[in-house]
Amino acid sequence: MKKELVFYLKWLATFVTIAGAICTSINMYPEGPALLNLGAFIWLIVSIIWREWSLIIINATLLIIYTVGLVVKLLT
Repeated sequence: MKKELVFYLKWLATFVTIAGAICTSINMYPEGPALLNLGAFIWLIVSIIWREWSLIIINATLLIIYTVGLVVKLLT
């Protein structure tokens, strides 16, 4: 069950991240960064399940960067 869940989560995260990159490239704001944020969050979950520290660090960092960027932009 866990292996099947991870399979679907990683592909969902991949498609969400690609959609976020496409939206960002055509200046869809805040949809692009929000999708990138969601993709990083889902990948972070997968990384934690895998206990893969390099992926945990990169996705946690991206999640922080995207979240701070969205909050700053939406509050200004």
